[in-house]
Amino acid sequence: MDADNVFKALGDPTRRKLLDLLYEKNGQTLGQLCEHLDMTRQSATQHIGILEAANLISTVRRGREKLHFINPVPLHEVYERWVRKFEYQRLSLLHDLKKELEGENNNE
Repeated sequence: MDADNVFKALGDPTRRKLLDLLYEKNGQTLGQLCEHLDMTRQSATQHIGILEAANLISTVRRGREKLHFINPVPLHEVYERWVRKFEYQRLSLLHDLKKELEGENNNE
């Protein structure tokens, strides 16, 4: 995984919106994606290129159409590397706090 490319791609709200659009309906054409963006097709193509470089989306040609598909693998790798290890500690602390507070309520 090239984490720098993934974080660069995710750092822009337009690219996150493109990923959200593909999450809602995978396999969209550039025209379909542009219907939900306030920009030219050329600008959208540049954003898609950055997402492709990060391996967050892939494209498939079907006749004259080029369909775009989300690739969740790099996002999962970011989750495993950067989020999951922090999430465990936070959830454990919240669980301990809940138990402690419930113990205080039981003593009243």
